Amino acid sequence: MQYSLGKERSYLWAVTPNSLDTYELPGREQIEKATNDFRQSLVVVTDPKGTVKAATQLSQIILAPVAKKLGKKRLVIVADGALQNIPFAALTDLNPQPASLPGKKGEQNKLPSPSGGTKFNYQPLLINHEIVNLPSASTIAILRQETKGRKAAPKALAILADPVFSADESRVTGKPDKDSSTPAFDEQRSALARSAKNLNRDGWGRLDGTRQEAEAILKLVSPKDSLQAFDFDANYKWVTNPQLSQYRIIHFATHGFANSSNPELSGIVLSLVDKQGKPQRGYLRLNDIFNLDLPADLVVLSACETGLGKEVQGEGLVGLTRGLMYAGSQRVAVSLWSVDDQGTKELMSEFYRQMWQQGKSPIAALRDAQLYLWEHKNWQDPRYWAAFTLQGEWRNNY
Repeated sequence: MQYSLGKERSYLWAVTPNSLDTYELPGREQIEKATNDFRQSLVVVTDPKGTVKAATQLSQIILAPVAKKLGKKRLVIVADGALQNIPFAALTDLNPQPASLPGKKGEQNKLPSPSGGTKFNYQPLLINHEIVNLPSASTIAILRQETKGRKAAPKALAILADPVFSADESRVTGKPDKDSSTPAFDEQRSALARSAKNLNRDGWGRLDGTRQEAEAILKLVSPKDSLQAFDFDANYKWVTNPQLSQYRIIHFATHGFANSSNPELSGIVLSLVDKQGKPQRGYLRLNDIFNLDLPADLVVLSACETGLGKEVQGEGLVGLTRGLMYAGSQRVAVSLWSVDDQGTKELMSEFYRQMWQQGKSPIAALRDAQLYLWEHKNWQDPRYWAAFTLQGEWRNNY
């Protein structure tokens, strides 16, 4: 399904292997208001009824015309405008079918019934649909052409987590020289400060939960098949080392952001100091990402708002996702808002378990991991499970 938002009217094209249907939708202003209301209900802790109401209102606008044709099909979404900033998985299913949920062979799957009852009394699209996002309609064709015949990398996982962002951190064992700064590091500090200001952040605080997340994932793979970088080692040098091309999945558990005002400032924040507190290069900017060699099956950006970017008419969002695909990744999993540490740990652990122990494709594994959280009362709120979306190739299992 591809959307195009216009001032007076918008359009939805629903494409299947043997059909093409066009639907007229309201103008951009009405759609973006409903979209922003929905996003706000997910980002800010709110009454569950408010989230369900916002999800249903937006669904009535952008999904109602095609709802009866969706069945239980995989949905590939090419969104436009503000629609690129929301998870379609959390929208209301306006034509709910009997649930299609994970289960053992021969068992009848049932709708989730979270222990202790449910506060979110609606059926999200997640229940019966795998949902994939693409930056533009041409992306999948380009990806498949560029990766055709490419052999899988020999090793499983390279993971970076819990970098050190400040010389004031307890992990710093020495004191930096007063003259240790250089023009390059001053420029790095200035650019990060500007980005933080644009994002209304005070700075880059330690993400304690990322270490727990990484350790939980590493338990699922052999040490001989993985590479890890924590603390001071989680730096620019590690990320740009050619060794990363040997791993099928690359996982970043750190601050990441897309700067919509100045896309060139978008990036991933790595360790900014060494053990003595001396400044080191730790700002992986968008242009650096475009120049990486990452022929990975999947790159996961387990951070905050990594899926956002600057819209370029007809080309989707120019951000970290586009940069990583250009660097060679077939798929990218990104977040649409600041994610909860514990919820993300639960989601990511289940995501990798589904891929490696159940042999599922990344898109199927992400859906099942999200369903896993949906089925538990403590995590059923969509703000815990819906932040992550997968963009790129949906075919091929591990």
